[in-house]
Amino acid sequence: MSISKDSLSSIPTCYATVSVGTPNHNLEEKLKAIAGAGFQGIELGFPDLLSFASKNLGRDVGPQEFDILCNSGLEVKRICTELGLKIVMLQPFSNFEGWKPQSAERKDAYKRAKGWIKIMEALGTDMLQVGSTDSPIPTARDVAVSDLKELADLLAPHNFRLAYENWCWSTHAPDWKDVWEIVKKVDRPNVGLCLDTFQTAGGEWADPTTQSGLLEGEESREAIEKKFQESLQSLAATIPPEKIYILQISDAYRPKTPLDSDPDENGLRPRGRWSSCLRPVPFDGGYLPVVDVAKAILKTGFRGWFSMEVFDGGPDGQDQEWKDMPGYTKKAMNAHERLLREVADA
Repeated sequence: MSISKDSLSSIPTCYATVSVGTPNHNLEEKLKAIAGAGFQGIELGFPDLLSFASKNLGRDVGPQEFDILCNSGLEVKRICTELGLKIVMLQPFSNFEGWKPQSAERKDAYKRAKGWIKIMEALGTDMLQVGSTDSPIPTARDVAVSDLKELADLLAPHNFRLAYENWCWSTHAPDWKDVWEIVKKVDRPNVGLCLDTFQTAGGEWADPTTQSGLLEGEESREAIEKKFQESLQSLAATIPPEKIYILQISDAYRPKTPLDSDPDENGLRPRGRWSSCLRPVPFDGGYLPVVDVAKAILKTGFRGWFSMEVFDGGPDGQDQEWKDMPGYTKKAMNAHERLLREVADA
């Protein structure tokens, strides 16, 4: 499928609130920076909502104080309306699927789900991002499918959608093919995909534990590249555009020193650590084939939300001072506009 410039002109632009500043920064200032750069919507990060509620109340608000978080959600919605921003999605809802029946973890997962649904009602958003779990407990695919069916059915009476994302360090669904197979088996009209340039290229093309920053092994570099391009061609030919709910955009820095291949003290795998602080906007020092991934997704016919979701600690992975949030969001908009120019065929 050809990608014409005209077909890209109406793509809506979104920005994740967790991708500028930190949760300690004022959420309203973040929102002003996002709107000022020309973005039309936001992904609201749950840590930002927690921080906003805590500052308003003058004490730390817990993640399950849902009534308070709903009241804060109403205020966030008001601010967004004044700024002309749509709240596209609440994120990230993780470690939901795969827990043992009657376990404390499973009960907690369902309590969180019902609480987040209330928050979504307050925010006026209809989409929940669910990341493929990275639980150390092995998750059978049929169990994940069954659990996600139940979550979809909890969302359906509210006309809410579930956007399922592959996390490239996930224990059971690290690739786009994995989450697509799960979404097909869930077979609910309100379940689709959250695709991500980092999660795709960072899992199938790159490897932060190698000196080169690329996948290495017994196969030649040419064979690995060929396999990746074949995967992108399969994506373009396989996924119906209506089943892609949102595309998240970010690049990645090549780690200066290869990351340890073992999980850290918190159990986080190397790609998870890489994801948390080494993800700049495209064309700003990263090395992933972001354009190739975006092209493949656009070749499905998808023309929905493009969302900048970056975690930019600089090439060293250190926290930024964030003295100029408006400048950073404008740089992100420039990257978005360049990406659209580079993916267009004519």
